[in-house]
Amino acid sequence: MPTSKPEKEPTPRVDALHEAARLISSERNVHYGPPSENFDRIARLWSVILGTKISMEDVAMCMVALKMARYASKSGYQPDTWIDIAGYAGCGYEVGLMEKEEKTLAN
Repeated sequence: MPTSKPEKEPTPRVDALHEAARLISSERNVHYGPPSENFDRIARLWSVILGTKISMEDVAMCMVALKMARYASKSGYQPDTWIDIAGYAGCGYEVGLMEKEEKTLAN
């Protein structure tokens, strides 16, 4: 299987991921707290509203779906949507890992 060498110049895809990383590790943490706190708060509220258990990882997936639905309702390129989806993916990965570790410890 051929392997490719890392590109010397940043590409738009890498720039978008860096921007998502910057947002989820600085501004959003300051405003809303870390994903574990914010997504747990959202999950508890949604669980009451929906009458079913919602996990922090579910919150991340639903936020990605929200961004996709908003994107589908407009025409044209929306760069902030792609960056937000990348950010929610990173947060979902983190809180999903935390939930998995908590389940492992509980068993």
